[in-house]
Amino acid sequence: MTEQASPAIAVAGLRRDYGDRPALEGVGFELAVGESLVVLGPNGAGKTTLLRILATLLRPSGGEVAVLGCSLPSEAWKLRGRIGYLGHEPLLYRDLSGRENLRFQARLHGIERDAAEARIEELLRAVGMERRADERVAELSAGMRQRLSICRCVLHRPELLLLDEPDSNLDVEGRELARALIGPGAGTRVVVTHDPERHLPEADRVLRLGIREAAVVS
Repeated sequence: MTEQASPAIAVAGLRRDYGDRPALEGVGFELAVGESLVVLGPNGAGKTTLLRILATLLRPSGGEVAVLGCSLPSEAWKLRGRIGYLGHEPLLYRDLSGRENLRFQARLHGIERDAAEARIEELLRAVGMERRADERVAELSAGMRQRLSICRCVLHRPELLLLDEPDSNLDVEGRELARALIGPGAGTRVVVTHDPERHLPEADRVLRLGIREAAVVS
């Protein structure tokens, strides 16, 4: 199989336990490069757990997981700079400004200073935060923090976006601005959502997780 034909994500028999309680059991799916997968299911079905495993933040208890050609967890170190993860927490330092947070992220990703400054300004304009970017994150609303988190997620131009409730705390304007950065035109995506009416029309594949089972709908 050529590298181009390899799936972006391949999961088989995935299991994740918390003590004696299985959070995921028998999950399997593949996602091609450039496709969007929407993950649905009730609370407690393991949606966030799945996303955190794909993001290398949790180790699977069993099964096989490959992301962008890297086997998890053994090759997680090869993957972390190639994914953009947007979780429930903004992952921003509250005592730094939005701009300072993004500069720090750019250094972590090894982005050259001038290129980083240009990219940061581009993203701040894209989410309508250029006038508030020098305020401390602690002083910003939840919606503004979410806009900055989206900037952080895509700053390094990742090959894969892992998005957990990306519309959280965003107003209508914020959702529309974010769409250009993390919407269906942004490349390969996995989107966890409680809003299927909004995200299902964008999906190439759908994974429905239940408390005891998982099913894939193409």
